[in-house]
Amino acid sequence: MPGKDPVWRVGGFMETKKNRLTHPAVVCALALLCTFLWGSAFPSVKVGYELFSIAGGDTGSQILFAGYRFTLAGVLTWIISTVTSHRPALPKREIRSRVVLLGLIQTTMQYLFFYIGLSNTTGVKGSIITASNSFFSILLAHFMIRGEKMTLRKGIGCLLGFAGVVVINFSSSGFGGGFSLTGEGFMLISCFAYGLAAVYVKTFAHKDNPFTITAYQLLIGGVLLILMGLLMGGEVHGFTVKSSLLLFYMAVISSVAFSLWTLLLKYNPVGTVSIYGFTNPVFGVILSALFLGEQAFTLQNLGALILVSLGIIVVNRVSGSASGKPKRAISEKDG
Repeated sequence: MPGKDPVWRVGGFMETKKNRLTHPAVVCALALLCTFLWGSAFPSVKVGYELFSIAGGDTGSQILFAGYRFTLAGVLTWIISTVTSHRPALPKREIRSRVVLLGLIQTTMQYLFFYIGLSNTTGVKGSIITASNSFFSILLAHFMIRGEKMTLRKGIGCLLGFAGVVVINFSSSGFGGGFSLTGEGFMLISCFAYGLAAVYVKTFAHKDNPFTITAYQLLIGGVLLILMGLLMGGEVHGFTVKSSLLLFYMAVISSVAFSLWTLLLKYNPVGTVSIYGFTNPVFGVILSALFLGEQAFTLQNLGALILVSLGIIVVNRVSGSASGKPKRAISEKDG
């Protein structure tokens, strides 16, 4: 029936899409798929630099490479949105300016600093630092969203997470040898941009199809990255079957992971989904070790990983249980 969720027959029972996407096993499987994809982005970017012969100091080419990825991701997400809605995806007129701003923050700003920062640090350190995304979201939500106030336990979770970032960047000579502005510093700025975008999108995501919003913010942000990379003299060469498949996979990471995560948040309490976020740095560290040959399993790295994971768990358990009831997920009927 038009306007209703599609219905599937499972084991003789009729289940709506909403019921299926709230099943604990389905939530777990899809959320872990998202965090695995995001975790694989760290070694993928590093390998991409090698396959396309992009030097660590070639900022223009790094930005151009990012632009290709996110523009392609936007196209893929637009196709998903168009197919699922059975009409060409186009954001509603009332939120178009917000979608443009979201693209500037979530894709252009976030990944401008992410790609440059990751080229100047290791995949292991980058994946652990990026886990502070959640903590920036919590802090910014306190000031920007009514009802999302900081609590003692949220504060403890944030402190644990940032302690992990401090540990991973500490060296025998202090922070001089373990922290650089254009490496770890840019990664933290990228995390701030992510947190800002996550809070901002909550103010209007319920007004339209989340896939459509994601598609256009990726397209807008990706095209801007391409223009910036070209203006800075960036070049991306070496398109072979192997390198092209890697670029396509990186686009799929953004398209599929963002779409599935948004879909899960639509039908489930925020805490129920975001609790799986602690596996993001876990996957990032393990995959960086496997594909980049980096020293991942040192006491320092494992200690930082444990602190970050504990912080995320504490924060998200509070968000789902602080009031004694799970938070209601945002739906398209809200607002």
